Amino acid sequence: MIKNIIFIFIALVLVSCGKDSVPKPYGELRLEYPAPKYQKFENNCAYTFEYSDFAKITDAKKPCWYYLNYPKMKAKVFITYFPIKNDFVDHLKEAEKMVYEHTVKASSIDTKSFEYPEKKVFGNFYELKGQSASNLQFYATDSTKHFVTGYLYFNTRPKPDSLAPAVNYIKQDMKHLLDTFEWKN
Repeated sequence: MIKNIIFIFIALVLVSCGKDSVPKPYGELRLEYPAPKYQKFENNCAYTFEYSDFAKITDAKKPCWYYLNYPKMKAKVFITYFPIKNDFVDHLKEAEKMVYEHTVKASSIDTKSFEYPEKKVFGNFYELKGQSASNLQFYATDSTKHFVTGYLYFNTRPKPDSLAPAVNYIKQDMKHLLDTFEWKN
């Protein structure tokens, strides 16, 4: 019996001499995307621009409408084109309506106007914060003949914290798109 007690005591001493377990800190997912290399988008439409090679362009429903797809982010920028035929104000109201429909979910909307008079490109860039379905939107126009809009959508539920790295990456791409945007005629 004493042998059993000594054996149990030695076994307990040996087992209890390990390191104390320490809880590991909670890790966050870190998303990194490649540095963009821009290429010029050539088409038969009235406009051209540069876009990231991380995106792929596909045709949409109508002529001169395109999707700028980011497959690894499950995102797309929907680009539309409208020729102006005495309906400039209608197009402007529709573009702003698309932005302000998101006020129900957006916590704020930052609007930045831009103008490139030498290229006759004018417009607004909208950044919608919070749980809106579209985080970034823009319109560009020459105020007389052409009107282009762009809307960013993700193929997932709006989660501002999770989507922030992707939104920031695409935001830089959209800004470059607008900086290089030109009318052909």
